Amino acid sequence: MTRTALVTGGSRGIGAAISIALKKAGYNVAANYAGNDEAARKFTDETGIKTYKWSVADYESCAAGIKAVEDDLGPVEVLVNNAGITRDAPFHKMTPQQWREVLDTNLSGVFNMTHPLWNGMRERKFGRVITISSINGQKGQFAQANYSAAKAGDLGFTKALAQEGARAGITVNAICPGYIATDMVMAVPEKVRESIIAQIPVGRLGEADEIARCVVFLASDDAGFITGSTITANGGQYFT
Repeated sequence: MTRTALVTGGSRGIGAAISIALKKAGYNVAANYAGNDEAARKFTDETGIKTYKWSVADYESCAAGIKAVEDDLGPVEVLVNNAGITRDAPFHKMTPQQWREVLDTNLSGVFNMTHPLWNGMRERKFGRVITISSINGQKGQFAQANYSAAKAGDLGFTKALAQEGARAGITVNAICPGYIATDMVMAVPEKVRESIIAQIPVGRLGEADEIARCVVFLASDDAGFITGSTITANGGQYFT
């Protein structure tokens, strides 16, 4: 029986690579997105993966969106919490709104998506919850107190929930990418990009497909003994 996977922020960047890789691995895939209708339509046209629009920052919207996905594709057995935003500013200039927006999406969004699916996974005695955190949730980053706090919170969530899901056949893991060659990173000035690469021992940016392959592994039966873990995929830039 084909399993259903739901990827938040799944129509662009790392999320798109994850959605495509899961489809190639044989999953029924649904990709959530928040606002870029044109990009979502193009993604569906190119991949055949259906997209669903809602904000992960709103619990009721998540519950309704999950219901729509399950009505179309069946019970969601693999959840990839990938959706995330940045609102960077040095802390002395950071506004309460910038703090709230990032925490609401990047941390509360993980709760909002996982919680409505949890009981179903427990009843079926199978589930995979995979959260995309960040190198900056491990080491911190200047002007990202909000983002780093949220991504570090994702790791604490992963470790705690893994203990609750283990006896129910649910694994809960995280991936911490380093700097990946997404549109956002490639849009920064070349000199800035070069300074980033100079800090990466392997001498290059990561590829979105490399993060996607980590997700496919953690979603598979082969990873059934791995839970509460973090895959650090940053080219050697930071060791934990």
